Amino acid sequence: MTEINYLWPLAGGLLIGLSAGLYLLLNGRIAGISGLAAAAAGLTHDGVSKLGLGFLGGIIAGAWLAAALIRQPDITITSSPGLLIAAGLIVGYGTRLGSGCTSGHGVCGLARLSPRSVAATVTFMAVAGVTVFVTRHLLGVLS
Repeated sequence: MTEINYLWPLAGGLLIGLSAGLYLLLNGRIAGISGLAAAAAGLTHDGVSKLGLGFLGGIIAGAWLAAALIRQPDITITSSPGLLIAAGLIVGYGTRLGSGCTSGHGVCGLARLSPRSVAATVTFMAVAGVTVFVTRHLLGVLS
């Protein structure tokens, strides 16, 4: 493994942890992306959240800045737009149903030793493993 293979993911993980920790320290709230997206869209009882808009804007700006300054990722979209939209809606529904997403439960909840987050993260990982097994080995997709 070369330095470039693990340096960028390591730096990204450290920055995610730093941003989640700072968000908790400065705002007293968990930095789950689904909750912040819901707040930014006005889907919470508080209406549209400027803090949620700023956090999501920072994510988008950070990704754009990294791609512009560091390197352009090679991305090829092979699915239909309709399938991608349907998948996004299903994931969004699941995050609301599960009271959080992988960033909220997996990064922030596990760091706080939340039993609900442990259960959610174990469920995420188990379903991901089963999905990969079924699609690759039983259905032959991407084999």
